Amino acid sequence: MLQGRPVAVLGGVRIPFCRQNTAYSDVGNLGMSVRTLGALVEKFGLHGQQLGEVAMGAVIKHSSDWNLGREAALSSGLSALTPGITLQRACGTSLDSVNLIATKIATGQIESGIGGGSDTTSDVPIVYGKSLRRRLLAANAAKTTKDKIAAFKGFRLRELKPDFPGVAEPRTGKSMGEHCEDMAKEWNISRDSQDELAVASHHKLAAAYERGFFDDLVVSFRGVSRDNILRPDTSLEKLATLKPAFDKASGRGTLTAANSTPLTDGAAACLLASEDWAAAHGHEVLCRIRDVQVAAVDFVHGEGLLMAPTVAVAEMLARNGLSLQDFDFYEIHEAFAAQVLCTLRAWESEDYCRSRLHLEAPLGRIDPAKINPLGSSLATGHPFAATGARIVATAAKQLKERGGGRCLVSICTAGGMGVVAILER
Repeated sequence: MLQGRPVAVLGGVRIPFCRQNTAYSDVGNLGMSVRTLGALVEKFGLHGQQLGEVAMGAVIKHSSDWNLGREAALSSGLSALTPGITLQRACGTSLDSVNLIATKIATGQIESGIGGGSDTTSDVPIVYGKSLRRRLLAANAAKTTKDKIAAFKGFRLRELKPDFPGVAEPRTGKSMGEHCEDMAKEWNISRDSQDELAVASHHKLAAAYERGFFDDLVVSFRGVSRDNILRPDTSLEKLATLKPAFDKASGRGTLTAANSTPLTDGAAACLLASEDWAAAHGHEVLCRIRDVQVAAVDFVHGEGLLMAPTVAVAEMLARNGLSLQDFDFYEIHEAFAAQVLCTLRAWESEDYCRSRLHLEAPLGRIDPAKINPLGSSLATGHPFAATGARIVATAAKQLKERGGGRCLVSICTAGGMGVVAILER
C-alpha cells in the first residue's frame, strides 16, 4: 500500500487517440504532450502555478526530445519552477508516472503533480548504422573541406540502410502479437470470444461518447474530437471476415487486426494532489490511489509474455487483504482481446493459481459486465505511454459518477511485465 497520507486523483485530460500516420503524423511526442498538459492546466486553472513535479513518459522518442516531461511542462502554462521528468516502462509507462507522483505526495515530498505520457508510431526515430554514423561524426569534426570529403572515402550505398525501431522482443525475436498467439493457444482462447470482446469494446466506448461522458476528458486536437480508431457500427459479421494477423501459416491463428490494438498516436495526463492541497485550491477529489504493484514473468523460458498482471494482482490483493471480487468494476488494458481472456482464465484456474501464484484456491471469476464498462484499448487505440493515464482518468470519473466504489486497474507490458493499481472513492 502507499505509505503515508492519502493521494487524491483530481481528474485528467487526453487528446483523441489516432491511428498512426493519420491526424498526428507530423506532430510528435512534444506537440501532443504540450497540448495535453495545456488542456489540463486550463481545466484546473493552473496557469502560472508551481507544482511539485510533472512526470511524463514516452516509449518511442527521439534523442532530440531530451527531457520530454520538463520541456512539455515549460510550454504548458505552468510556472517554469515546476520540475519535470521522463519515464519509460513500455505499455505501463503512464501508470508508473502516476505512481511516481502518488508516491512523492504520499511521503510528503510534494503536494501536487501531474503524471502522464505520450507516444507516436508515426514520428519514429530512424537510426543509421555505425559505419555511416562514424563517417558523419568524422566529417562534422573535420576542419577542412578536404578532410570532410575524406571521411566518406570508400563509402558504399548499403551504408544508407537505416535501422527502424521494431516491436519484436529482443530476447525472443517475436512480436507481442506472436507471443499473444502462443498464449491464446495455451489457454484455448477462441477466435469468437476475442471478436466478441472487441465488438463490445467499440460499442461501449461509442455509447460513452454519445452520453457525453468524455466531454471534459477528451480535448480536440488537429481537427479530431474522438478517437479515430472507434468503429461504432462494427459487428461480429464484419470481424469474422478478417484474416489472422500474426499466425498466418498454421491455420490456427486467432488474433486479427480487429481484436488487437492498432499502432496509435496520442497523449494523456492526470492531476494528483494531497487532500489538503486539493481543498486549498478548490478542487474535488474524484478518488484516491490505494496501491500500485509491478511484477514480471520469465517469458524467455516459457511463461506468457503478457501474463505478468496475473502475478501483480495476486500480490497486491494479498497485501491489501482483498479478494478479486471486492471491486465494483475492472479496467483491464486490451492490448489484445486474447490477453484479457487469458488473464481471466488464469485467475479462474486452480492449477495456475496454485503452481504459479502460490495460492491455496483460485482467485475466481469476474462478472464480465464489470470489465471495461466504457470500452478500452481495442476501441480507443493504444499509444503505449498514454494508456495508463487514460485509464486512471476514466476510472476516476466513473467512481465519481457511481458515488463511490473500488476499481482494479491492470496493464500488461512488453518485456514480460505488468503494472496494476487500486483506485477507490
